Amino acid sequence: MTGTARKHTALPKAQTLIEALPWLTRHHGKTVVIKFGGNAMVNEELKAAFAQDVVFLRHAGLKPVVVHGGGPQINAQLDRHGLVSEFKAGLRVTTDEAMSVVRMVLAGQVQRELVGLLNQHGPLAVGMTGEDAHTITATRHTPEIDGELVDIGRVGEITAIETGAIEALLEDGRIPVISSVARSAEPGDTGVFNINADTAAAAVAAALGAETLMVLTDVEGLYADWPNSDEVISQLTASELEKLLPDLSSGMVPKMEGCLHAVRNGVHTARVIDGRVQHSILLEIFTDEGIGTMVVPDGNEGGEQ
Repeated sequence: MTGTARKHTALPKAQTLIEALPWLTRHHGKTVVIKFGGNAMVNEELKAAFAQDVVFLRHAGLKPVVVHGGGPQINAQLDRHGLVSEFKAGLRVTTDEAMSVVRMVLAGQVQRELVGLLNQHGPLAVGMTGEDAHTITATRHTPEIDGELVDIGRVGEITAIETGAIEALLEDGRIPVISSVARSAEPGDTGVFNINADTAAAAVAAALGAETLMVLTDVEGLYADWPNSDEVISQLTASELEKLLPDLSSGMVPKMEGCLHAVRNGVHTARVIDGRVQHSILLEIFTDEGIGTMVVPDGNEGGEQ
């Protein structure tokens, strides 16, 4: 054949794949814990894209672990049962009656749907709750509001994480999908506790020694001066984040506290990303720009993605 080589219209795809190469190399074999929630959990297209992203990570040589809550689904089911949703200190007040609904929704509805979406791509995902194999153990959490300790029912504070079952699944090439429900550590208490999913994901990431924690949210990331500006902080250190915590909106507090806990306990990076953007997980992990806000340990300024 003479003349110049034919111009291949698919060439930009190859360039995109090559851009991902350093990140593929860096993250290969590493554990990444992803907290699934917000709009990504109720929008059908975003749910499908999330499942594709997680399966892509698995086939790209990473070890994804998914931790999920189920706020919108829990609200809907509580309404159907005529139970009022009340929040104190950013946490759902959970009566014994409400707890049975929470447990049913998380383990019987949200988790099953997510496992089903992932398993459309192969026999990969295995659902479990924090109760299984004593994965998450908790005691009753009583937050301090206006100087007083307040009983908010069956809301738990994590006391221990047992990673054996998760690690066995990862070793077998599976994707653990964990509902944020915990067994009780209190003597004689056979019930379970509702755990904030952001908190649970951070604790699991730290216990696994994960490479990164990714928290899906309904915002672009952490804003530098909300509501005066919509500029997103692309990266900050644990100490910088700690100074900002008192001024954050109540919804962002558990997410950013989770990120802080993670990087202070051995996780290399913690990221808050916009779950409203399709394939936001891949954009964050495998592109040079990344999206959202990344928290790094102190001393790792200018740190790696």
